[in-house]
Amino acid sequence: MPTFISPQQRKAWKALSTLPGATSTNLRTLLAEKDRQAKLQISAAGITLDYSHQRVNEDVMGHLLALAKESHVMEQALAMFQGKTINQTENRAVLHVALRGSHIQDPPWGSAISALIAAELLRVCLFAEKVRSGALAGFSQLPITDIVNLGIGGSDLGPRMTTSALVNQSQPPNGHPVKVHFVSNVDAWSLHNTLQNLNPAQTAFVVQSKSFTTQETMTLLASAKQWLMDGTCPKDQLHRHLIAVTASPDIALANGFKAEHLFEFWDWVGGRYSIWSAIGLPLAIAIGSYGFQELLAGARAMDEHFLDAPSEKNMPLLMALIGIWNTNFLGASTHLIAPYAAALNQFASFLQQMEMESNGKSTHIDGSSVAIQTAPLVWGSLGIDGQHAYFQLIHQGTHLVPIDFIGLREEHTPLPLAAEHHRVVMLNMQAQAQALAIGRTQEETLNVLLQSGLTAEEAKRLAPHRSFSGNIPSSSVWMDALTPRTLGALIALYEHKVFCQAAIWGIHAYDQWGVELGKTIAKEIESRP
Repeated sequence: MPTFISPQQRKAWKALSTLPGATSTNLRTLLAEKDRQAKLQISAAGITLDYSHQRVNEDVMGHLLALAKESHVMEQALAMFQGKTINQTENRAVLHVALRGSHIQDPPWGSAISALIAAELLRVCLFAEKVRSGALAGFSQLPITDIVNLGIGGSDLGPRMTTSALVNQSQPPNGHPVKVHFVSNVDAWSLHNTLQNLNPAQTAFVVQSKSFTTQETMTLLASAKQWLMDGTCPKDQLHRHLIAVTASPDIALANGFKAEHLFEFWDWVGGRYSIWSAIGLPLAIAIGSYGFQELLAGARAMDEHFLDAPSEKNMPLLMALIGIWNTNFLGASTHLIAPYAAALNQFASFLQQMEMESNGKSTHIDGSSVAIQTAPLVWGSLGIDGQHAYFQLIHQGTHLVPIDFIGLREEHTPLPLAAEHHRVVMLNMQAQAQALAIGRTQEETLNVLLQSGLTAEEAKRLAPHRSFSGNIPSSSVWMDALTPRTLGALIALYEHKVFCQAAIWGIHAYDQWGVELGKTIAKEIESRP
């Protein structure tokens, strides 16, 4: 790669900083442009990005695309896909993309890695179907009916989010229903509340930890073993109820896990990018192995789009550039994720880790200090609920909060009036995007109040309080429908967006030393006399 140059020293960055009137452009003016929505829309892998409500014009986008080229974003992406050591502070490759492409002939990461992935994926799928068929029995020979996932961070957020989103999408298993539960918080009440209505004889635990030394997870495991034994499980039969997913198989085996209940992933799989690996076992159990492989296929379709699409039509790259514009040039320090699909209620929490743990950095790749803002504060919840809570701040507060609205083109809930429910939800999503963009001037508000029957004096008094400045940028991300395939594509879209932003900011996206520091200090405190 060329010699590192800090982002603000790049020619395109300087041009963006001095572009006349660019930061003051108003969305009212932009949205009046003919065919703007049609022009600023891209579709790929069952996902459509509409960025017509972003505060960008042709000049801004031209310079942003030049910035991406000057930052060598796609060259860095190719290096990742080729398995080069791009995680330089940990001296690792970053190959979560290989997890969804093990079938590729002559893969850029090498056939040996593909063979490892394919073999482990087969084991995961076969085991998931074994559980779903009722063939996995506990110490009393009764079939396992409940799976409890013990893990934290990437060992929890990905499986939890995808299972929550897709659990109603799969066909019921041929054997018997299997419920999947998640416990990440080491607070005892979290585990107690999950276990209190379960039968130890029919409950198994999936213990997820890359190192198999994570303090929170190991504490939960110790309590799970005790709960099983208190439920009359003999100590020598605990292994029937314990399943390990780890990059440290030797440690799991030394802790009494059996090889047939042990699933492996590798050090080049980051926790927040690990749902595609054996970490996805709880999801495969919940929705079936076919659904899990469809998730991988959707992500693979977005990978192919990312690598093959021209920059001006490249969805992850454009999302990244718009985020750079909002964060570094419009001064937004926060980013709201607002899904308008109840099944995506965990998606914002999932993206928090992906983005903030990846790009929450203040050191460039050459060791110099970052002098610009990197990752925004990512937050959010279901948009419909947010409209009756924090959207007030976005409409009339003093913070600039760019938004990603996420909606479904089709929704097939088995409810008699489901179509009407969906119509109302989508109507609200589109209305919020428009209202936030165009706002309402005091003159317009005054006319509305007068037409409602208020006196001129009262209307004049209330008009400032009921006016909206608007000009809040947003993107609408449309999924054709919520399926394993489209969800896989959606996750991969955000993964590549985060990668592109890191490449432009010149930071390492795939380490998390801030997380590691807390773990180290906890161990030091624990060791004190």
